[in-house]
Amino acid sequence: MFRRVVRQSKFRHVFGQAVKNDQCYDDIRVSRVTWDSSFCAVNPKFVAIIVEASGGGAFLVLPLHKSGRIDKSYPTVCGHTGPVLDIDWCPHNDQVIASGSEDCTVMVWQIPENGLTSSLSEPVVVLEGHSKRVGIVTWHPTARNVLLSAGCDNVIMIWNVGTGEALITLEDMHPDVIFSACWNRNGSLICTACKDKKVRVINPRKEEIVAENMDEPISVHEMDTSNGVLLPFYDPDTNLVYLCGKGDSSIRYFEITDEAPYVHYLNTFSTKEPQRGMGYMPKRGLDVNKCEIARFYKLHERKCEPIIMTVPRKSDLFQDDLYPDTAGPDCALEAEEWFEGKNGDPILISLKHGYIPTKNRDLKVVKKNVLDGKQSRNKHEGKLDEILKEVKSLREIVSSHEKRIAKLEEQMSKIHN
Repeated sequence: MFRRVVRQSKFRHVFGQAVKNDQCYDDIRVSRVTWDSSFCAVNPKFVAIIVEASGGGAFLVLPLHKSGRIDKSYPTVCGHTGPVLDIDWCPHNDQVIASGSEDCTVMVWQIPENGLTSSLSEPVVVLEGHSKRVGIVTWHPTARNVLLSAGCDNVIMIWNVGTGEALITLEDMHPDVIFSACWNRNGSLICTACKDKKVRVINPRKEEIVAENMDEPISVHEMDTSNGVLLPFYDPDTNLVYLCGKGDSSIRYFEITDEAPYVHYLNTFSTKEPQRGMGYMPKRGLDVNKCEIARFYKLHERKCEPIIMTVPRKSDLFQDDLYPDTAGPDCALEAEEWFEGKNGDPILISLKHGYIPTKNRDLKVVKKNVLDGKQSRNKHEGKLDEILKEVKSLREIVSSHEKRIAKLEEQMSKIHN
C-alpha cells in the first residue's frame, strides 16, 4: 500500500487575509512610472508610497494609524525634479528615508516624529554622482549611515550619508542596466541582477566580483506569471521567501531548508485586483499576539491595502518557534568602521513582549572641507584683514564728516548772529 508522506512544516498552513476597508489607505494616486521597484516602503511607524506628481517627483509618508481616505492636499515629500523611482527606510532610524529619482540624484529625508504637517522639499542631504537616473536605493543592514545606490549608468555607489561622500564607486562590473541589488545579512557582500541575465556576488570594499554566472541552480520552479517582474521578500528568521508578481494578483510563498530539494512551495495568496507595488513590514512591526509572521502593503491603482499573514495557533502564549530573536534598530557598526573593513552581525532583539520603539536621534550630515585646515585658516585670515581695513577706512570717513559738520554748524551760527 502506497502512503503519501507530507513534509512537516509549521508554515504549511500560513493564512493570508486582507484587512477591512476602513484599515486601507484610500484615494492615493500611485505612481504610473515604468520602473520595476516596489513603489512602497514600510517600517513600524510609517508607510511611504511613491505617487503621481506634477512638475517633479514625490512620495507620501503616512503614519500607520492614518488609514481611510487620504485628502488630495495631504503633504508630500517633494524635492526631486524628476519622478521618484525607489524609496527605502533606514533600518536604524524609523524617521529617515532615502529616495532615488530620474533626476540622477539620491536624497535622504528626516520625517518629523508624528508625520508631515506640511510638504517637505528640503532633504537632509543630496547625494550627487550618478550620470543617469537612479533606480535602486538600499541601506546597509548593520552599519549606520551607509547607503547603496545603483543607476541606469550601470554604476553602483556606496555613500557615507553622514558626510555626503561616495566612498566606493563600482564601475565596469555591469555591462548593462542593474535591475536589483541587495546586501547579505551582515552587509559584507552585495548581490546584483543585471539585464545581461547574470547574477553577481560582489565584495564592495575590495571592489571585486566574488561569484558570477553560477553554474547550476539548486532549485528551479516554474512560475505562472506572464504579467511582469517578481518582487522577492526574504525572512531570514523563518527562512520563508515571498514572491509578489507586479501586475499579478497573488503572493506565492516558499520555505528554504538545508536539505534537498532546498526550496519547498507552501501556498499562494490571491486576490481579485492586480498589484502595482508592494511594501514589506520588518519583523519588529508585526503583532506577535495574533501570530502574524508577515505583513504586506499592496498597492492598487488608487489605494494601499495591508495583507496579514498568520500561522493559526490555539494558544494565546508567545510562540517562540515563530519568533526567534530578530534584527533590532540598533546598528552594529558606525559607517567609518565598515569602510575600514570591519563586519558586524545584526543586533538581535526578542519580540516576547512586543517591540517598544526607542527615541530616534536626528540625522546629522557633516560635510568634509575639501581644503585642508591650514589653507582654510589662511583664507579666513585674509578675509578678516580685508574687513578690518574696510572698518578702519569707514571710521576715518565718519570722523572727517563729523569735523566738517561741526565746522558748518559754527559758520551757520555766526551768520545768524
